[in-house]
Amino acid sequence: MGTWWLWSGFLVIVLGILWIDLKFVGGGHSHKVSVKEAGIWTLVWISVAMLFNLGIWFYLKQTAGLEVANQQGLEFLTAYLIEKALAVDNVFVWLMLFSYFAIPAELQRRVLLYGVLGAIVMRAAMVFGGTWLINQFHWVLYLFGAFLLFTGAKMLFAKEENETDLSNSKLLGWLRKHLRVVKKLQGERFVVRRRGMLFATPLLLALILVEISDIIFAVDSIPAIFAVTTDPFIVLTSNIFAIMGLRAMYFLLAGAAERFVLLKYGLALILMFIGTKMLLLDIYHLPVMLALAVIAAILLISVLGSLWLTRDKGKQPQV
Repeated sequence: MGTWWLWSGFLVIVLGILWIDLKFVGGGHSHKVSVKEAGIWTLVWISVAMLFNLGIWFYLKQTAGLEVANQQGLEFLTAYLIEKALAVDNVFVWLMLFSYFAIPAELQRRVLLYGVLGAIVMRAAMVFGGTWLINQFHWVLYLFGAFLLFTGAKMLFAKEENETDLSNSKLLGWLRKHLRVVKKLQGERFVVRRRGMLFATPLLLALILVEISDIIFAVDSIPAIFAVTTDPFIVLTSNIFAIMGLRAMYFLLAGAAERFVLLKYGLALILMFIGTKMLLLDIYHLPVMLALAVIAAILLISVLGSLWLTRDKGKQPQV
């Protein structure tokens, strides 16, 4: 459905808010993000996404009719919720990475800023590549569905493991072998010059792993959105809006991440539900409204259930 001016309008909105973040909020400067600031920016990004969806709805209502406008609006909302939910896993991985590299809170925002910018480029390439594959080979949707069903089942029944130690990571070992890396952080710099040679800092290693983790999670989330719609405009815009707000959501949830004990199971059920929907797409077309209700219910139950089970942790005084 995307015309050149719709794509241009979307690009202007994203670049405009990024500019405000960099210019006035200090996204490119070293500072510790408060819960209040993270909460405000989380609301800003959600509001912008919903206003964008509302604008598309009004446009389609005038040009294609109310039925098409309602359908596309629901598809955007469902795709946005799916990406937002599945992206929560990124929060836990980022916490692990920052803990391992001992990245202080005031430097984390800089890493995530560049991480998000890189994710936008990679997501765009994956969305357009996936759309081309689906248009050329319809059966690819069945592969996506089987993959999501397998991934969800694996996540649901996987044993709890301690993944906080990256000392034995082959990828990290390869990076350290092929890059000259200084041992200590050098402020907010990703590279430093020593004896006429460039050296990577631990901050750069953290950024590389953040980018790689996003690619891994995108392999789940983008096929999941194709279960809702194959329109590249809806898929990409909903995905990017969700990703842009993820950085703020990280700082909002970072201090309470250990309380979401059931979220992994909720995300697994969502992946299995979406995978099943894709496998049955030529047998039974599940209404988007019903899919949205199921995904929202699973997410809500897993979050509220987690908070209830860990309610004692929430009462502990802050030290």
